[in-house]
Amino acid sequence: MTARAVSLSSLGLTARGGANPEITGIAVDSRAVKDGFLFAAMPGSRVHGGEFIQYALRMGAAAVLTDAKGAAIAADELADSDAALIISDAPREALARAAALWFGPHPATMVAVTGTNGKTSVATFVRQIWIEMGLDAVNLGTTGVEGAWTAPLAHTTPEPITLHRVLADATREGITHAAMEASSHGLDQRRLDGVTLTAAGFTNFTQDHLDYHETFEAYFDAKAGLFARVLPEDGTAVVNIDDAKGIDMAAIAKARGCEVITVGRDGGDLRLTAQRFDATGQDLRFDWRGKSFQKRLNLIGGFQAENVLLAAGLVIACGGDPAEVFDTLPHLTIVRGRMQLAATRDNGAAVFVDYAHTPDAVATALAAMRPHVMGRLVAILGAGGDRDPGKRPLMGAAAAAHADQVIVTDDNPRSEDPALIRAAVLEGAPDATEVGDRAEAILRGVDALGPGDALLIAGKGHETGQTVGDDVLPFDDAEQASVAVAALDGRLA
Repeated sequence: MTARAVSLSSLGLTARGGANPEITGIAVDSRAVKDGFLFAAMPGSRVHGGEFIQYALRMGAAAVLTDAKGAAIAADELADSDAALIISDAPREALARAAALWFGPHPATMVAVTGTNGKTSVATFVRQIWIEMGLDAVNLGTTGVEGAWTAPLAHTTPEPITLHRVLADATREGITHAAMEASSHGLDQRRLDGVTLTAAGFTNFTQDHLDYHETFEAYFDAKAGLFARVLPEDGTAVVNIDDAKGIDMAAIAKARGCEVITVGRDGGDLRLTAQRFDATGQDLRFDWRGKSFQKRLNLIGGFQAENVLLAAGLVIACGGDPAEVFDTLPHLTIVRGRMQLAATRDNGAAVFVDYAHTPDAVATALAAMRPHVMGRLVAILGAGGDRDPGKRPLMGAAAAAHADQVIVTDDNPRSEDPALIRAAVLEGAPDATEVGDRAEAILRGVDALGPGDALLIAGKGHETGQTVGDDVLPFDDAEQASVAVAALDGRLA
């Protein structure tokens, strides 16, 4: 972007004493500050950004945005500086809105999706539908920016400066439509504030991220922020009402005056009435406000129908013609790392990779595979370190309840002892086989497959690394599955 300067007030910020300096950039990292920058000193989980105000001032910051605590931490440095000071009770929201104004226009039509599971799939299907309809579209989230323009992302929902810069870059590249994932962390930290949405979707609500949110109530409230705060009053909420919390989300959206499109099996504006499964996908019958449709879906897993219909609802909410939207469904392709067919043995047994890393997601993935599998269902899973430990035995129990054979292995142990994580998972699956090395576990799982069997490798999905301690080691579940199949079937040269 060409160097430029705008007044502080044009970013929607009011400084103490009426100061209104020219701003040449925005940064949350004091090391990135240059002359004339606005430095946002945000509260953090370990260290408050106020500790770095002194360094930002030395780098030439023209203004500082923080809360009362941040201002108190750097009171002496601020008193000796000419920098403008903005103190906000909601500094994260103020930063997000300032970043939106600084970076400029984002794609004219935007949707966001929240929920415990399915966000990536829904956002990706929305983008695929738009592209099938001839529109220039992307999706943003766990897998980066994908579609008609691509870019890497470090977080599911990036911090505001990155998010608004990426959206502005996409717009300059001709992107008119974008679908993004709205994580609970991103919503809680106000990263999406400042994004103008046409519609927002809700998938489901189950246990996850309690290491951060601590309680289910706080976790739900974070996700509800998408409908209670971010979605404009003239926006449309598309809600899965098969999930118990979907009714609550719909009520929150209606209370704000938003239009609501409901999606479900037992009722709703977009209602799934029948599914027929085979080895390569499924046929769907569904109703849109009383009119019936039947379409082919070349995707494995009954839950994929729910994701696809939620995506279709979001596209309709953005003005898409329903019949045209439904005509795209047979052309939808699998989302990387989401029920992805990674390899097939010579005997016909299939190996799938999925990002399922919560108890509900593991149960849903395995249950969804069952109608497609004639033989035995084998599951490989672990649990991430430094994350919600309460879900570990529940994940093991979910696998034991739905698979014929379970192998417990390492996921991303991070700073924890991998053996202790495996032991916690095994509490829920006491008859499972324990194989710490993930590559060996995959080899054993593939070796166990007979004709008509299937293997699900759960937990890491699209990830291409395994975090052990401070190291990120190259590891790709799909690649390992392919290698194991090739080795066992004698395909290696």
